Amino acid sequence: MFKIDKKYKISVLSFLIRKLYIFESWFYDCKNVNYPKDKPVIFALWHAHQCGLYANEDRGSLNVMISKSNDGEIIAAATKEVGIKVVRGSHKRAGAAASLALIEKLEQGENAAITIDGPRGPKGVVKDGIINIAKLTQVPIIPMTWYSPSKWWIKFNTWDEFRFPLLGVKTIALYGEPIYVPSDCSKEDTELYRQKLETALNDLYKQAKENFKELRES
Repeated sequence: MFKIDKKYKISVLSFLIRKLYIFESWFYDCKNVNYPKDKPVIFALWHAHQCGLYANEDRGSLNVMISKSNDGEIIAAATKEVGIKVVRGSHKRAGAAASLALIEKLEQGENAAITIDGPRGPKGVVKDGIINIAKLTQVPIIPMTWYSPSKWWIKFNTWDEFRFPLLGVKTIALYGEPIYVPSDCSKEDTELYRQKLETALNDLYKQAKENFKELRES
């Protein structure tokens, strides 16, 4: 039986996803609410909300950490296509090098974004990598969430329930208050800040869900 080469399959999927993102960009409708004006910052969001980064007002200076997995290869290709910079790695694969690259970008005054429950979950649990980066750089973490009540978007059957907006779906990207991690943050305090970020993200999503109409019209 004819067997498709894995690299070829990834290449084809990357091409298709890139074209889909380009096509969708013509119809993307997202309202930024409370977008931070100061930079640099570290945007913290759930893995399922990656498409919300397309609404970022500083995409040209936004750096996103994406894993070196096969899925990450496809996502990275699409991310670059919409003008967002990519740093490859995760907490398990090339994590140290990726974190150092992200730190360097922050020190240069650029923004960063981290999907804090990725790349493999568990869903909705913040990992402490972002806390350590904020501690080292003294750059604030900005919780962000992405939401729409519309049923007209694709919700994938993946561990994170990744979602993709169909044509003209109205969404909001809601940004929370900055979280500053002190440079002398202890291991015990790191866990407290991790929990604080997790709570902030859950509260932000609840706010977006309960006040979507008002936030869209604000």
